[in-house]
Amino acid sequence: MNELKIDTRLWSSKARNLSPYVPGEQPQHDNLCKLNTNENPFPPSPKVGEAIAQVLAQQAGDLRLYPAPESDELRAALAQLYDLDANQVFVGNGSDEVLALVFASFFLKERPVLSPDIGYSFYPVYAHTFGIELVQIALEDDFSIDPDAYRQPCSGIIIANPNAPTGLLLSLADIRKLASEHSNSVIVIDEAYIDFAQVEEGSLETEVSAVSLINECDNILVTQTFSKSRSLAGLRVGMAFGNASLIEALTRMKNSFNSYPLDKLAQAGATASVLDVEYFEQTRQQVIDLRESLTAGLQALDYEVLPSHTNFVFARPKEGNASEVAAALREQGIIVRHFDKPRINEYLRITVGTAEQHQRLIAALTVLHADSNTIDSAAE
Repeated sequence: MNELKIDTRLWSSKARNLSPYVPGEQPQHDNLCKLNTNENPFPPSPKVGEAIAQVLAQQAGDLRLYPAPESDELRAALAQLYDLDANQVFVGNGSDEVLALVFASFFLKERPVLSPDIGYSFYPVYAHTFGIELVQIALEDDFSIDPDAYRQPCSGIIIANPNAPTGLLLSLADIRKLASEHSNSVIVIDEAYIDFAQVEEGSLETEVSAVSLINECDNILVTQTFSKSRSLAGLRVGMAFGNASLIEALTRMKNSFNSYPLDKLAQAGATASVLDVEYFEQTRQQVIDLRESLTAGLQALDYEVLPSHTNFVFARPKEGNASEVAAALREQGIIVRHFDKPRINEYLRITVGTAEQHQRLIAALTVLHADSNTIDSAAE
């Protein structure tokens, strides 16, 4: 096949200068063990499919007609779940769209946005797309966030919590501190993985989600997604929680871009997922349990594993040869994520999968490291 030649002469200068986000690889191979994109190993609630089928079977599901532009039923369900008012809830086409609207609504100002130097790699893309200065604050040596390092003028702060790809959790006390010290800036807490987080043993805090702070701090905006804990990455539903003024800004920006971001089927399926609390709690705990067993298996192979509050682990082989390990696993049909970036290039991000996938991964790593040790011993 001939290589496609791109003619940019009709492009805008903005399009020419974009550096798009590169999503995790989605390879298509038989017998693939896919542990690189943090998808949930369990299917969504059975009630999701039932709700979608019911919509299609009813006249109200006529796809000739536009969906509810503000996803009222879904927002009401989310408001009830978090004990909020509906005007404190916003939904969009995946949390990536919600985050793009956040950048456009709150960060297009003369001052920079602050964010960790190791975090969700879409943030620099948004900043570049909207012409916003992004100042990246270095994580500590242990990959933790020091809120005192953010004491500088800014239009806002955005932090993934738990952070990605490290999996570490910032306390609510530290988030409250950031909000207090930057009372005229929006503090965005991106909680894509928060449902897998747990209160630390001995902690005085009883909550992990910053949603619990939004009635106390009017400048905190929390984003979440249905892609991870609710197994709906293919449905594309994201949300934001904040005071009514912040939500109104997002709504105005949405309606200046796309008035109908969620179709009828997505609204029905997402609402059904929210209402099936029992299934959600069951699968959430299963993922947490699998995460702990995966951590133990890796540690038995002398991997350094950071304490994870997500549905993935961030692990360093004893030799630090993460790229070589990732390549060797790939040859066996096991895909994990390696970031060829400073400070984290010796680590692998491994999605929590099924017990069978973990067994296959650990078995492959056991043989791989045994062979490596044999070669090293022979060389000595």
